[in-house]
Amino acid sequence: MRREFESKKIEFKEGFFLTIYSIGKNNANIFEIDHAEAEEFGEAPIQILESKRYEYEFSCDDYQLVSTKECIPSKSRTSSRGIIAPGNYVGTLELNIVSTQERLKHYIEVLATKFDADNDFDKSYRQHYRSMIEDITEKCTELLMQSNSPVNQYFEPNFEKENEVLYQKFSFIKSIINKEEFEEAALKIFTSPKINWINKEEKVDIRSIKRFTNKNVRELLRGNNRIPLPEKNRLFQKGKFESIPLKINSYKQEPSLDNPENRFIKHALELYLQFCESCSAVFESGSKDQKEADFLAHKLEGFLNHSFFKEISRPTTLKLNSPTLQRKSGYREVLKSWLMFDLASKLTWSGGEDVYNAGKRDIATLYEYWLFFVLYDLFKSKFNLTSLSQEDKPYTDLFDTTSKGINLIIKAGEHTALEGSSVIMNRALNIKFSFNRTFSGNKDSYPRSGSWTTSMRPDYTLTVWPQGLREIEAEQQELIVHIHFDAKYKVSHFTIKSNAGNKTLSKEEEKEELDKLKENERAGIFKNADLLKMHSYKDAIRRTGGAYILYPGTSKSKFRGFHELIPGLGAFALNPGDQEAGILALSDFIDKVILHLVNRASQRENIAHKSHTIYKKTNPNKISEPIPEYFNDEKIIPDDTYVIIGFSKSKERLTWYKENRLYNFRMDDGKGSLIFTNEVVNAKFLLLRESGNSKASQIFKLKPGVRVFSKERLEDMGLTNLTKDSYLVYEFEGGDISEFVNSTWDFKDLERYQETVKNKNPRIAAGIPFTITLSELMNVKTPSLK
Repeated sequence: MRREFESKKIEFKEGFFLTIYSIGKNNANIFEIDHAEAEEFGEAPIQILESKRYEYEFSCDDYQLVSTKECIPSKSRTSSRGIIAPGNYVGTLELNIVSTQERLKHYIEVLATKFDADNDFDKSYRQHYRSMIEDITEKCTELLMQSNSPVNQYFEPNFEKENEVLYQKFSFIKSIINKEEFEEAALKIFTSPKINWINKEEKVDIRSIKRFTNKNVRELLRGNNRIPLPEKNRLFQKGKFESIPLKINSYKQEPSLDNPENRFIKHALELYLQFCESCSAVFESGSKDQKEADFLAHKLEGFLNHSFFKEISRPTTLKLNSPTLQRKSGYREVLKSWLMFDLASKLTWSGGEDVYNAGKRDIATLYEYWLFFVLYDLFKSKFNLTSLSQEDKPYTDLFDTTSKGINLIIKAGEHTALEGSSVIMNRALNIKFSFNRTFSGNKDSYPRSGSWTTSMRPDYTLTVWPQGLREIEAEQQELIVHIHFDAKYKVSHFTIKSNAGNKTLSKEEEKEELDKLKENERAGIFKNADLLKMHSYKDAIRRTGGAYILYPGTSKSKFRGFHELIPGLGAFALNPGDQEAGILALSDFIDKVILHLVNRASQRENIAHKSHTIYKKTNPNKISEPIPEYFNDEKIIPDDTYVIIGFSKSKERLTWYKENRLYNFRMDDGKGSLIFTNEVVNAKFLLLRESGNSKASQIFKLKPGVRVFSKERLEDMGLTNLTKDSYLVYEFEGGDISEFVNSTWDFKDLERYQETVKNKNPRIAAGIPFTITLSELMNVKTPSLK
């Protein structure tokens, strides 16, 4: 049971003690548990909380704490005082105390607090925090069991030369044999063991034999210590069979526990005990890791002292193909633990210092690694991810062989990628899950991948693009989407009100919300910078569809860029104490994202296509002259706005056009006819060239649609000199366009005009219509006279 204090004295000897004080009102309380409880859970009796700050003071000025990241002595002349600030480090904190005469060590426990909303430290620290380490360890050994790693190589732990990785190996093994499942397996074996029935031979009175075997009959004839048979006995034969032995050998079946299966169980437990005792001998005396090794060794000794093992001898062979070992409850769990033990004793992790450090651990890094394995399992179960690489070097699995054993290649700061292809809803996609992928900044310009500002490295990235394209090609064609996730252990709550919905906040409500946001940020409830980091990922990393925080909280939040699922921002709670609910919510979100990416008619897909169309070429056009902003409430984009360049061969014809607000084109394949292209159909303006003029000034705003008029109808309307049976007719609006009043254009400078008249009689070519963009037209505008 924890007792709570605002200050606590730690006495080293009479008259000399260290006092730790909680600072202010930040709930930085100090706790103490009984030594028996501390021994049971491998903890120090004096306990403080992560991310809190404490003051300390020695009773004697001659003593001080060695300065570390967590222990900060005062800079004043009294260095016997200072601050203890564990930050993100959780576990056993070693206090190194020095004076001019001696050096001392003391340990305090730093408890994890963010894995339980009710501040239940037993759940948060003893269950959920430690479960992350166990989950990572179990996943490592499970992957190693499944992999094609060179596990047949022999690696014997060197207890003299491998102290830096010995605790890692001990942690792997502890997670295997210090679980309730292992203890339950042992109890099942004790209560329902494998029993062999053996024949036991003994001398018995011949009169007790009820049924004679062939061997008994032979003994009747040859046995010693014989007695005479009465002549009246049916067996008596004069001169042949006159006596029988008084006692003969009899055989009966008795149960025996001394069989190969039970010998294997004894061998496995003895092997575990030997390893724990060897670790204890190497670990620092009195340290937490030694206490853990001793506790586990004591537990194993308890198993081996059970009466079950008294008659069981040492094995001469290991019968691993035994159906009992492979199938019988209890036995199969111990066999699995033995196989995992063999692998775990060879397994190291060069990147796992913060996970398997014997003392304090960086819990933020631990949480980041734990999330990697959670996401690794999630994405591998959803998609067919088969290709693995680390720093662009291909691997068959997550392990590599080193001189110290089999090393897990995952390491913070180094890019690990798992890639494959899946067919979802009849669309074939390439999918890639990356850990610590760097998106380089300012190195390559569009359309390459990366950040267009500074380099960025999200913790996890899910990348999706169509099958049949290389990743670099998909980047260049805007056909790729990145979804980023960042582990944020320091965020414990993520509750933000957004005015992105139907309700519009008043200025007072908005101010109140921002004030509350700042207050929460100061209190550590929500870090506004974390959300801004997600904005940075989304806005700076090219082709990003979303960026999301993963944190050990209890709620999820998502914000959409518009009415579709992505682009978006948000947060998902993934807590070791309730990981199934968190994984389920994240899994459901990923399913919806993939289905959205499969939708070829989505707005995001449309935007991506438009972006590629716009960005794939540079635009030399510059327009500083006035042009209309909108066309029928649609924004005018000069490069996408088309102008039909027509021709009026007389003033009378021009007058008719203006009066009727119609302009006609030939619609056959002869000279002067108009080819029906997308640009022609969607043209917004009509510019008429006039016979005899080198410049054009008659520009009109076209109405939507093109109609077909017969020759007779046009003639009835007063249009003469018609030679074709039918004509395409555009309708345009009357009146001047204000932005183009008094404007003229040198249409002969247009490249399309020059192509039209090239190698042709200019008089014939003059009437041939063509289309250009508004940008091209404005480039040949005659400068206005001031």
